[in-house]
Amino acid sequence: MNQSQLLLFVKIVETGSFTKAGEQLSMTQPAVSRAISTLESELGVTLMIRDRKSGVILTDIGLRLLSIFREILHGYSRVEQEVTAEKGFEVGTVRVGVFPIVSAHFVPKILRVIGEKHPGLTFELYDGTIDEIKKWLDSRMIDVGWIIPPSNELETIPFFRDELCLIHRDDHPLQSLETIHITDLDNEPMIVCKGGFVTPIYELFQQFGATLNTKYNGHNINTALNLIQEGLGISIVSKTSLSLSRIPPNVRIRTIDPQPYREIHLAVPSLKEASYGVKLFIQIAKELFYPVLH
Repeated sequence: MNQSQLLLFVKIVETGSFTKAGEQLSMTQPAVSRAISTLESELGVTLMIRDRKSGVILTDIGLRLLSIFREILHGYSRVEQEVTAEKGFEVGTVRVGVFPIVSAHFVPKILRVIGEKHPGLTFELYDGTIDEIKKWLDSRMIDVGWIIPPSNELETIPFFRDELCLIHRDDHPLQSLETIHITDLDNEPMIVCKGGFVTPIYELFQQFGATLNTKYNGHNINTALNLIQEGLGISIVSKTSLSLSRIPPNVRIRTIDPQPYREIHLAVPSLKEASYGVKLFIQIAKELFYPVLH
């Protein structure tokens, strides 16, 4: 069992294809099949099954070993990065999990600054939901990512306090209120976005003894805006997220008193075991934005 075999196995899982994995690693189809057969023979177990309809299916043991193989590959990467850094160079790849707010507002500047000072480091961005990023971190598919607490077994660094606001149609009865409190939203039909909003909104209603009437569950703010435009409910979303969307002319943005917010954290499986590149990424992110955002 060697590094090349483990990398190939992980690539097949991530691409869902022997052919695509081979293309990424400059290997022919027969060479890919031989390498996986050799790995399975050495371990004495079947790791994956090729299915014409479903592509590649992991066996139970293949699924259990996937995260272990990723940890081993992460160890190889850490060794490479530490040794080259000691020699005065920085090389390696850092896999970063992002969702729309951070990819639009924070990531470009972080990557530009790191690229200017440490051109040998490369970055792979994985766009996903908060839940997907947590799963990718747990399985070691990515090295670092932004999440919304709770964080389970992950180690986190507070990064950004994202203010929340209310949006409703301009003919909604709430329009007549000068100040809106959570108790004013008691049992109102709500459109709840799943992109990291569920927990802070639930806790907010619970804190003030109001009933959260979830009429619709959406997956992003644009869905919520479209439903509100049709008069189907109201929603609590982040001000930062709204800056990325086109606000319909008949939708109003309102402040809630007291001001609610949600925490956005940087997360890693383990700070102690993080590679040089990951630690550098976190350091630069904090230097650029933490003093500004707090």
